[in-house]
Amino acid sequence: VITYNIPTPPGEKKDVLSPLPDSYSPQYVEAAWYSWWEKQGFFKPEYGNVSEPNPRGVFMMCIPPPNVTGSLHLGHALTNAIQDCLTRWHRMRGETTLWNPGCDHAGIATQVVVEKKLMRERKMTRHDLGRGNFIQEVWKWKNEKGDRIYHQLKKLGSSLDWDRACFTMDDKLSYAVQEAFIRMHEEGVIYRSKRLVNWSCTLNSAISDIEVCSYLTNFDISIYTDVFKMKCFPADEEVVVATTRIETMLGDTAVAVHPNDSRYQHLKGKMVVHPFCDRKMPIVFDDFVDMNFGTGAVKITPAHDHNDYEVGERHKLPFINILDENGLLINVPPPFLGMKRFEARKAVLQALKDLGQFKEVKDNPMVVPVCSRSKDIVEPLLKPQWYVDCREMGKQAADVVRNGELKIIPDHHLKTWFNWMDNIRDWCISRQLWWGHRIPAYFVTVNDPSDVDGHYWVSGRSEEEAREKAAKRFNVTADKISLRQDEDVLDTWFSSGIFPFSIFGWPTEDLRVFYPGTLLETGHDILFFWVARMVMMGLKLTGKLPFKEVYLHAVVRDTHGRKMSKSLGNVIDPLDVITGISLEGLHAQLTDSNLDPLEIEKARQGQKSDYPSGIPECGTDALRFALCAYTSQGRDINLDVNRILGYRHFCNKLWNAVKFAMRTLGEGFVVSDRWILSRLSAAVALCDSGFQAYDFPAITTAIYNFWLYELCDIYLESVKPVLSRTDSEGQKQADICRQTLYTCLEVGLRLLSPLMPFVTEELFQRLPRRLAQDSTSSICVTPYPETSEVSRGQRSSEMAEIKYLFKFDSLKITSNTFSAPNHLVWHCVKNSFPPPTASHFNECNELSVSVNMPVSKSFSANQGLIDLEKEVTKLTAKKGELEKQMEKMNEKMAKNDYKEKVPVKVQEADAEKVKNGLK
Repeated sequence: VITYNIPTPPGEKKDVLSPLPDSYSPQYVEAAWYSWWEKQGFFKPEYGNVSEPNPRGVFMMCIPPPNVTGSLHLGHALTNAIQDCLTRWHRMRGETTLWNPGCDHAGIATQVVVEKKLMRERKMTRHDLGRGNFIQEVWKWKNEKGDRIYHQLKKLGSSLDWDRACFTMDDKLSYAVQEAFIRMHEEGVIYRSKRLVNWSCTLNSAISDIEVCSYLTNFDISIYTDVFKMKCFPADEEVVVATTRIETMLGDTAVAVHPNDSRYQHLKGKMVVHPFCDRKMPIVFDDFVDMNFGTGAVKITPAHDHNDYEVGERHKLPFINILDENGLLINVPPPFLGMKRFEARKAVLQALKDLGQFKEVKDNPMVVPVCSRSKDIVEPLLKPQWYVDCREMGKQAADVVRNGELKIIPDHHLKTWFNWMDNIRDWCISRQLWWGHRIPAYFVTVNDPSDVDGHYWVSGRSEEEAREKAAKRFNVTADKISLRQDEDVLDTWFSSGIFPFSIFGWPTEDLRVFYPGTLLETGHDILFFWVARMVMMGLKLTGKLPFKEVYLHAVVRDTHGRKMSKSLGNVIDPLDVITGISLEGLHAQLTDSNLDPLEIEKARQGQKSDYPSGIPECGTDALRFALCAYTSQGRDINLDVNRILGYRHFCNKLWNAVKFAMRTLGEGFVVSDRWILSRLSAAVALCDSGFQAYDFPAITTAIYNFWLYELCDIYLESVKPVLSRTDSEGQKQADICRQTLYTCLEVGLRLLSPLMPFVTEELFQRLPRRLAQDSTSSICVTPYPETSEVSRGQRSSEMAEIKYLFKFDSLKITSNTFSAPNHLVWHCVKNSFPPPTASHFNECNELSVSVNMPVSKSFSANQGLIDLEKEVTKLTAKKGELEKQMEKMNEKMAKNDYKEKVPVKVQEADAEKVKNGLK
């Protein structure tokens, strides 16, 4: 491991006069550059702008704000690799470029972290401290630990304007949240209603859908379907019903059957009697019942089941709540009163047996909703909450995509977008927490004898404003108004929904420069929880879309196609890929986690299988390049650490190429702009089209092929003999080679810079500048190559390249010599040049192949510039190795259990490898 040991104060430029180390080392290359970039202001939108507005345009993108409690994972790494790549590309194109950082207060996650810390260190709960003191503890924790993820983002090379970093609980953003709520509440878009919510008994709060995970469980509380009988009234018969939650039968208010079920047609208008009380419950006929499942009769508990709630609404059934916020039974007969919800399951079952109304138990593994934060089972609970009416906003969000105002990439997400927007439900925005934006609504009591109800809600920017509103509404003096602010806070997604404009000071500051933004780039898994809400709230509150395009990247999975999970041992910290970590180090991380002992052992075995020697040091540049290379639109990413290591070797190849070039160019080298290579021009064109289409594999492939196969493997090897010649004619040829080589290196590094910012900066700093007046201090603010730059003079220099570089005394050209896949013919056709023929070459005394094309075996070169037999031997060996790999792959896919045991994503990847010949 080679490290950079020259004392360099933070923000000062790294030493670029000392010789480059013999080999590439990420620790050496990545040292010192970031603090210098930041101090120089390269990441600020104001940098380099000499006119306003900028004729090249504005590029603005805000970061998906990571949780303040979070630490970097591969999902963050992928997001930031793509976003930084795009940001650097736009910046190098001369646009006014802003990538705005920020962090989310993460209401539930942060409160849980601080509560655990409080209990661990002081044996206290938040209730022991009280609300005010607990909030101070959270702020203290945030100030001490909350910037950790920012440091990790800098480690990834993310070129964010850190002076604009914002936190969703900052005063500016909090004011915007308050204003958004009040405006929407006064308009009636936000309202209060008593409905079923996802309730966590551990957190004592409603939670959003994204915080509910569904598991096919083996828990004793849910694996069985209990079948029991209810007596009809007044008929002398019984109805057999089945349930997976027998404890909730204490809140039953009906039995439902399908309208077409012939078994129950005679029971229309009849009722059943509740086994434990005199409650008579109607038999209702509803289409939601599956008459082919079980007995075709289901019990209805409107207050404790989402489907039953809708049945209850349709048939106007009573809603009986039998659970409190802690999961204890209420409003039930004495034997069950005060029981915990899962203890009541056994008690109710036994009571039915004692009455003789229990029939049987059937095995029935079921999907159970679990809170991702607290890990307890989510309880549907009837609670008064604040809601956003999403019908009109959802229609608008669908319409802007249909009419092309907003573009979603890739477009296979459109179907899901329209399905969700066209069938959108109202959004529950209140949370029973202490940490977050407290809802600016006040409970009103009017101290007046003429007041009939006395309980209303008003919203206000202050208690005084709310009091004035209440007094005006009820036509009384302010002194007769009593107020109590709602204890709840807003859902974190509410503040995230206005993030694109709240960060610029909405509603008080001018948004014209950076709002609307240009692009939103994020994972498709939060398409509705964040993207949709930004679109809806942006249109509602500003009248404008928050961005013009949405690019959704895929989910990162392990090399086997499995979802990343701590219990599988396949969660990878990007910093471990960057710096490397031993197997023992990976095991130690598990010990510090919250996994139970059985999960830890399973994870250890997974780590041992996937990383028997640990993870090698790959560096930031290799990780970024690999993530972009993997990002095919519409496909999840099966990340193989070995492939990342391969891109570290690619960095080493760059390193050696530039070291060789520096020796070759020599001191006092003066750059000429005449020699621009056709393959470089093709790479520039491919990168430009790739960035425009968000086709990152096309970009990485074009750059990789140019540097590795065309420049290093062919051109550099080809010109070494030319550069070593000492005669006058040879010196002339060598000078041409140096000019061409410089152009390849300088333009090639600029092409690569958005993806690999560290190694390209290190190498760029060592190159001579093209023009004396070119004083660009960093590669990250040099112009990105354009095809016009590298193609001018290309046609006129084509034959000059051919004449000077390779001499042939005899050309035995046949009719097939220049057929595909001959690279020169391809190059000529691509650039509208007539393909060369035998007659063309026979007219020349000195002939050559284009400097960036592999030499065909049909050419017979003299002077020993290329050992054709050696090259053919290499290619033959490579072909043999590929054939062996293909044979192994076919054997793997032919196994009997291949389709059952191998994940579908891996099967698809294997099939593509076979189709493409393992390329």
